Amino acid sequence: MCGIVGLFLKDKSLEPQLGALLSEMLVTMTDRGPDSAGIAIYNAAAGNRGKITIQSPAAEADFAGLDKELGEKIGESVKMLAKSTHAVLDVPAAKLQEAREAVLELRPNVRIMGIGEAIEIYKEVGLPEDVADRFGLSGMSGTHAIGHTRMATESAVTTLGAHPFSTGPDQCLVHNGSLSNHSNVRRELIKKGMKFETENDTEVAAAYISSKMADGLNLGEALESSLNDLDGFFNFVVGTKNGFGVVRDPIACKPAVMAETDQYVAFGSEYRALANLPGIEQARVWEPEPSTVYFWEH
Repeated sequence: MCGIVGLFLKDKSLEPQLGALLSEMLVTMTDRGPDSAGIAIYNAAAGNRGKITIQSPAAEADFAGLDKELGEKIGESVKMLAKSTHAVLDVPAAKLQEAREAVLELRPNVRIMGIGEAIEIYKEVGLPEDVADRFGLSGMSGTHAIGHTRMATESAVTTLGAHPFSTGPDQCLVHNGSLSNHSNVRRELIKKGMKFETENDTEVAAAYISSKMADGLNLGEALESSLNDLDGFFNFVVGTKNGFGVVRDPIACKPAVMAETDQYVAFGSEYRALANLPGIEQARVWEPEPSTVYFWEH
């Protein structure tokens, strides 16, 4: 079943409240996805700095001294902020890919959750409220964020199987639905050099969008393309460094609702996820149309 929430802020004064607002939205979707939960949160890019979000089931051992070792490996200053099973490594933007490869060499058991100038990704098995509390979501600030609560139907309940999936710099995708042709699409993407860590069809959707954008399409065009190439039923909510996009399949059988004010754009699988947002009484509220792409950008 799964639940999706998303919040794109237009009003910078709300940025310190982003995590708190998203946390409440996420928890309301618990009964749609009690198995695992995750969030992607975006901050304004620093320009010359980048972030690598990592995860380890043996965090205490894997994170110990990693910032110093990584700094020595890439010849640059590295900072690390650990949060439970995850940590965010702050490195020079020009060294992001080199640092990513070095992390995997130094700590083979560590998983890369996301990489980019603005994105941080946190996801784990457990109830959404517990996951949000574990990573201190309510205290986070940012410009936009996406969250997901998962009820597994086609693959195992694992940290890697939780959403969001990130397959490109500062990109992520969450999904409610099921793709019928994901195996064929996966094979074509592997031929193009894409790598996969799970059997989850959502990872295929994320990789499809990343591949199309790497080919030169913008997010809106990539989402339009997905309507022709991905079979099944789906709601996708996608984040980029500056943007926030939504698309529903032509059948549109999965629930979705959106709201927009002068302060924000919000998405929820159900209206109750939006009910406590500031100014919701005056918002324009609508159900996204089938086969229609919605996109906002800072």
